[in-house]
Amino acid sequence: MAARGHVQDPNDRRLRPIYDYLDNGNNKMAIQQADKLLKKHKELHCAKVLKAIGLQRTGKQDEAFTLAQEVAILEPTDDNSLQALTILYREMHRPELVTKLYEAAVRKVPLSEEYHSHLFMAYARVGEYKKMQQAGMALYKIIPKNPYYFWSVMSLVMQAISAKDEKLAQTMFLPLAERMVEKMVKEEKIEAEAEVQLYFMILDRLGKYVEALDVIRGPLGEKLTSELQSRESKCMMLYRRLERWPECNALAQKLLLKNPDDWQFYPYYFDSLFHLMDQSWSPPKEGEHCSEGLVHHSVAEVVRFVEERIKVEDSKESHSLRGPYLARLELMHRLREKGYPEDNLPGQPSDLMVQFFTMFGDKPCCITDLKIYLHLLCPDQHVQFINRLSEAVPLGERGEEGFTFPQDPKSLQRHLCVCQLSRALGLHHSLDLSGKLRLITELKAHYHHGLKFGNDTLKTELQFSDMYCLMAAHVYIDLWTETGDEDMVWHCLGLLQEGLSHSPSNAQFKLLLLLLYCHLGAFEPIVDLYSSLDAKHIQHDTIGFLLTRYAEPLGHFAAASQSCNFSLRFFHSNQKDTSEYIIQAYKYGAFEKIPEFIALRNRLNQSLHFAQVRTERMLLDLFLEADIVLSLEESLKAMSLSGEEDDIPWDSLRDNRDLTVFTNWDPKERQLTDEHRTHSLEEESVWLRIRSLTLRLLAALAALGHTSSQQNSETSNENGVGDKISLLSSLLSQLDQTLQMAAQIAKKRIHYPFLGPPSSRLASALSSGACQCQAAALQLSVHLHELESTGLEESSELQTQICNIFKSLVVQLQDILSKCKGDLLEMKESKIKTHPSLLENLIFFVETVSIVFWMASYCAKILRPLKTSLQKKKKKKKEANAVLPALMCGFQELTGCLQDLLTQTLEHIKVQEAGMVALKLTSLTLEGHTQEEASFTKAAIDKVQSSYMRSLQEVADLLRKRAETLKNLKI
Repeated sequence: MAARGHVQDPNDRRLRPIYDYLDNGNNKMAIQQADKLLKKHKELHCAKVLKAIGLQRTGKQDEAFTLAQEVAILEPTDDNSLQALTILYREMHRPELVTKLYEAAVRKVPLSEEYHSHLFMAYARVGEYKKMQQAGMALYKIIPKNPYYFWSVMSLVMQAISAKDEKLAQTMFLPLAERMVEKMVKEEKIEAEAEVQLYFMILDRLGKYVEALDVIRGPLGEKLTSELQSRESKCMMLYRRLERWPECNALAQKLLLKNPDDWQFYPYYFDSLFHLMDQSWSPPKEGEHCSEGLVHHSVAEVVRFVEERIKVEDSKESHSLRGPYLARLELMHRLREKGYPEDNLPGQPSDLMVQFFTMFGDKPCCITDLKIYLHLLCPDQHVQFINRLSEAVPLGERGEEGFTFPQDPKSLQRHLCVCQLSRALGLHHSLDLSGKLRLITELKAHYHHGLKFGNDTLKTELQFSDMYCLMAAHVYIDLWTETGDEDMVWHCLGLLQEGLSHSPSNAQFKLLLLLLYCHLGAFEPIVDLYSSLDAKHIQHDTIGFLLTRYAEPLGHFAAASQSCNFSLRFFHSNQKDTSEYIIQAYKYGAFEKIPEFIALRNRLNQSLHFAQVRTERMLLDLFLEADIVLSLEESLKAMSLSGEEDDIPWDSLRDNRDLTVFTNWDPKERQLTDEHRTHSLEEESVWLRIRSLTLRLLAALAALGHTSSQQNSETSNENGVGDKISLLSSLLSQLDQTLQMAAQIAKKRIHYPFLGPPSSRLASALSSGACQCQAAALQLSVHLHELESTGLEESSELQTQICNIFKSLVVQLQDILSKCKGDLLEMKESKIKTHPSLLENLIFFVETVSIVFWMASYCAKILRPLKTSLQKKKKKKKEANAVLPALMCGFQELTGCLQDLLTQTLEHIKVQEAGMVALKLTSLTLEGHTQEEASFTKAAIDKVQSSYMRSLQEVADLLRKRAETLKNLKI
């Protein structure tokens, strides 16, 4: 007789086509199939949920939610319905509803291991740590398995980590977690490494380092096997925290004897030495120095130990290890830092570095190893040091250009390392103009010569000589920033484009090209460059600013919208993704990773870049669409934005930008400093605050415009308009304070290194007058509301004041427009010159004029009913030729002036476009360059010209649409 267990559930068979349609993205067919099935089987709840998933995916969220709730109210317990509802709620970003589902399922089927574990994971997704603790223990009682018990323990630890009251964590949650683990230890039920790791984590957080040390060194510590030297690393960390320097020193010694190339233990070894010397520690007369063995407590002993390691390496016939040689330089650095004499150290820093170069100069890591110790050399030793290194580089015979070239890739790497060290010592920067041009010629010659070694490389591999090309580009940039000669940047672009043609995967070429095009105000080539970088996951936060900082200010509105969406998609998926990581960590017992995942989620939620992109995206949508596609009120409603809410975590904003993403060999005095970083964060935060307040003021204005009708002040207050006015006044006051703060920051005029953070839009926004004009326009809303409350007849002074503001706004807009005048791209004596600041000012004009339009639109809404009531009174009094109030005339004058301004701007853009088309770029003379180099340079110039044309076109299109909306401002 056939086993009945293999008979398929008929419902599964019926539901299969719907699942297939959903998996294939055919949502409409899934909905139709579900409807057919529900006609025959009304009780088949899963079909209803699958239909809801189809509706959700076709944008019908409300219908989907209603259907889902119909099933959820019945508290289903079949797997199909529960899993389908879980999928639906996740897609709706409502994970809290999944917990209610499984709470009901567990009530109905209290002994189900599966439902209990699903409930635990549902709580994990929403971070309900207390409920997780209870769910874990309930699960352990049903199925007494260790992982379930430790889920509960970990949930206690998470309550401690997330507790706002540190005292509560230290006196309640962590001690309870410790007792729970100790119970398992006493009963000898500890089975897995994860359980020991969790015990260690609890003791560490409680500051019980001695007890933690006993655990690690005891039998439980033997379970720590997943990582190499896990026990030793933990012991070392605990010795350091307990300040047991003898043990720290002795253990580091033992570990370095086993593996002299393991760098993590050298800092422990040297730190412990100086602590022992500061404490005048001496070993006991009898017995061992400490529990870990012999202790080195003098400089002589440590020098001897390091020298012995070096002797061992010197005696090897095979490859030597770098660790001991670097340790000698590190010791010298520390002795100098501490003010100890270096007399007993063998050799001078320059000798030791030359020796290191002789041994490891053919490795790409040599430059990064030696760069951090260059400060050990005296300035007058720099040239001699580089000459000594050059002698250790085997070069061939002199070529046609007068340069000698390496004959193999290893010699090339040595020569390249010498060039990199020369730059790091500032020798490139000290050259005069002709010296730098000669250096560029030499670097380019080495680059082109080195390409022959990479004839067989794949497209995804880098050429051996790429760094020569990058360094030559850096020297071009030096010349550009020092002399202002724009020819240098064009040659630099051409060189990098050539480099990219030979090495299409070189990220440094792409990043530097991206930066140069941004500085020239050309955004069009950047989009392809950035997408070819193929930024992954966290990089959208760390390097995304390179893209989003420039898109909108350079007039590429469509690309700006896409780049913002690109970044936001990553941030929004982060919440969901980190929940999944946390669940996997519970499942596989990686408890120590859970706080890390939580920290990652917080770090991304508090990201400055995230807040900037979110704010700029909403403003961009308003500038592109409000009062063009939808009204301002409808646009803001679609964004779910109100002036009252400020969801930016100002007190905990984090600067996650990677400001060291560019390869950089500049000397220390030219590098980015901590002061630069602090100032950049301050500048970006203030600019973000201005933008955020502008956005919230527009939301508050829209809320006012929505309720504006002829009412007296009492009814206004009853309808909440009084509250809206007080909110508006508060936001205006905050904006005024922020602008004052911004002016103070702009006065500092701090210049960042070229490869440092890009300057924010703050200084240019203030110098163009855009910020001041926008604030004045928004301030007008308060006066207009006052006028609405007072009426026309009793407000002559107020009307005069408003008319004066109208005139002032026109003057300010005219002033901003005047700062856009001039040629973006011009050619003088066969040389090209760009003026990207004109383009940025033009965008500020567009933004400001949009805000003035919205203010005028609000004004029109108030004036229309006032004019209607005035006309009614005229009819009653039979005053046919009564004079219009001053405000009406002032408003008509304002709209006329705005129309003139738009006409002027469109005419200016038309002239710019015509001038750019007429530029004969083919007549450019690119002296001293080969035909191939000249073609790459001309291609770069064409990209800049094309980008400017696109910018002007997009700005003109937007202004034409704005001009159409002016027609609706008649009263």
